[in-house]
Amino acid sequence: MNRVYNFSAGPSMLPLSVLEKAASELVCYGESGMSVMEMSHRSPDYEAIIADAEAMLRKLMEIPDNYKVLFLQGGASTQFAAVPLNLIKRTGKADYVVSGQFSGKAFKEAQKLGYDVKCIATSKEDNFTYVPVVTKDMIRPDAAYLHICFNNTIYGTKYPYIPETGEIPLVADLSSCIISEPIDVSKFGVIYAGAQKNMAPAGMTLVIVREDLLDYAEEKMPTMLEWKTMAENGSMYNTPPCYTIYMAKLVYEWILELGGLKVMQQMNQKKAALLYDYLDSQDYYKAPVQKESRSMMNVTFVTGDADLDKKFASEASKAGLKNLKGHRSVGGMRASIYNAMPYEGVEALVAFMKEFAKNNPKN
Repeated sequence: MNRVYNFSAGPSMLPLSVLEKAASELVCYGESGMSVMEMSHRSPDYEAIIADAEAMLRKLMEIPDNYKVLFLQGGASTQFAAVPLNLIKRTGKADYVVSGQFSGKAFKEAQKLGYDVKCIATSKEDNFTYVPVVTKDMIRPDAAYLHICFNNTIYGTKYPYIPETGEIPLVADLSSCIISEPIDVSKFGVIYAGAQKNMAPAGMTLVIVREDLLDYAEEKMPTMLEWKTMAENGSMYNTPPCYTIYMAKLVYEWILELGGLKVMQQMNQKKAALLYDYLDSQDYYKAPVQKESRSMMNVTFVTGDADLDKKFASEASKAGLKNLKGHRSVGGMRASIYNAMPYEGVEALVAFMKEFAKNNPKN
């Protein structure tokens, strides 16, 4: 078996033991006589799978009882519309922080729907190299919610704090940092995240929503976007993304067996420190993100020479270090070191970076 180190930002690598378990159950799950892919979502076997997935996630994240957990379709981008459609009716307006591409898209989607939305802070003028500071007095007192993207996959930044919003619900896209470390769910009104970075293959979107926020949906909104309907039907108003939910359950189980999110956080901090410490110790590569805003999941760096960057990504791929090319809107390189990336993968990357710098001196 010739497994590579996959630094893709998403879909990303999955834990090998999870893949192996899924492979062993692919043709026949338990005593069911069929694959999970073939199973009715109304069958007792599948109802047990989705119930276990929710129970494990609640344990991992210590989700309070007054929050609903929804396993949905459509990707996190669908929630860019679902968030205002479900919440803005509370007051008729909402505030956004634009700290990267996805929070910008969420803001534009709410604008597109014709709502009174306001960008109260952005780091766009500095190419999103930091997370803006947001204080309670910046938020409109009658805002229905404040929306943020907690970790910016493309630019490699992350909120080093949870904004204080008082009585105004905080809505956060956690797609690229979900279940990477402990987080106080009670500080958020809504958390949503695509699965394909830390939880499972693409196809499932997680929404964690406080129960008191389920009664503000627009009357004419599409049923499939209404959180209350999905909550009342246990995420099975229609056929859910069955196999992806099953894979998420295996990932949750893997983290629990490791010791939970505190252990996961320690492992992730160790990996990130190895890479950032090297970047800070030399001058061949530059890390554009301000130190206080650095992401633990997505590490961006450049040589300062576009041709060298291109060569780096190409030679790294040949060396078994895949998908290190930076996003097209940023350039350079990006190493996504999600939960499933082993420490040895980051060691291999740093070793390659040193060798590449030695063999490719700058003019």
